[in-house]
Amino acid sequence: MQTVTVKQLNLFVKSLIEGEARLNDIYVTGEISNFKNHYASGHLYFTLKDNDASIRCVMFKGYASRLKFAVVDGLKVIIRGRVSIYEKDGQYQFYAEEMYPDGLGDISLQFEQIKERLKSEGLFDSENKRPIPKFPKSIAIITSETGAAVQDILNILTRRYPLTEIVLCPVSVQGENAVPEMLDALERVYSLSRCDLIIIGRGGGSIEDLWAFNSEILARKIFESPIPVISAVGHETDFTICDFVADLRAPTPSAAAELAVPDVIDIKNQISAYSRNLKSALQDKLNSLKLRYTAVMNSPYLKNAERSIIYSRRQNIDILTDNLLNRYNTLVNHYSARLKQNVASLDALSPLKVLSRGYSVAEINGKVLKSVKNANVGDKLTLKLSDGSLLCTVDSQGDNNGK
Repeated sequence: MQTVTVKQLNLFVKSLIEGEARLNDIYVTGEISNFKNHYASGHLYFTLKDNDASIRCVMFKGYASRLKFAVVDGLKVIIRGRVSIYEKDGQYQFYAEEMYPDGLGDISLQFEQIKERLKSEGLFDSENKRPIPKFPKSIAIITSETGAAVQDILNILTRRYPLTEIVLCPVSVQGENAVPEMLDALERVYSLSRCDLIIIGRGGGSIEDLWAFNSEILARKIFESPIPVISAVGHETDFTICDFVADLRAPTPSAAAELAVPDVIDIKNQISAYSRNLKSALQDKLNSLKLRYTAVMNSPYLKNAERSIIYSRRQNIDILTDNLLNRYNTLVNHYSARLKQNVASLDALSPLKVLSRGYSVAEINGKVLKSVKNANVGDKLTLKLSDGSLLCTVDSQGDNNGK
């Protein structure tokens, strides 16, 4: 019996499968599951399944780098590739070379994925939007120098607001060079520090023509801008990632120019209106002052000022005099009453009042004698009575009993 090795068997089966032309270039549709991105090698590994079966798949780095959308579990796709066997484990698998979303265009899916990713990071949030300056001194225009869009922008800017400086930054707006050139233009404008507004955009075209403005790198660069940015890409119905991340989205390049600057005619009309209102207000104020002046000049106080002032002052003097007299009388009566009260109190406490009742006061050398011990036999005493005084001599001393 002839025997073969397991590897030989797998290689034989592999040759049979690869020899079948119909399996060498085939389209298969299904749903992605068990997706794994091998970052070290760049290869993609996943399972493609439907309701009844599944097959292991691999997409090598060279093919995977061409994908324009992110592969995730649950995504329905159409894959073009070939069927073969990995002889090491004997598993047959599908080697994918191209992949397309099933039921949704490749570009549309990539657009939605970029949009959702940047939105989740907050790049579209309204609180990050900066106001457009009302009177920009310098505007940078990043667009193609040969397209109709730049001529529309320049014509409208110079007509509406010729005071602003225009810095034109010509770039490619489609093709491989578009994104790098727009990134470089933005970086140069940022470094100038002289512009206070940027308009970036182009005229209309297909979704492929506008695709450069869906670049995630370009969107992040616009988000980093130190000055406000107006996005003006395509027609009114066209939307790009730049529109969402910019501070203001204009439906067309012409509309961007109109939104960027005021109309000098409107400014002149507004200034004229302010001038008319100011003149009217000043005339009203002048008329009011004239009326007040006439009223003052016709006042009796000015026509007969001396008489009016004297009469007024005389009346004020009479009133003040009456008030002063009333105040004086009130104070006199008040203090008179207090004086009488104090006199009565002093009279009640007066020693003379005591003496009038038969008492006397003895003094020695001008000092009141308060005790017999303070007097000696022979001392001269002055005895004060209510109606006079007596000069006495001490003959003897006695106690309270007269002894």
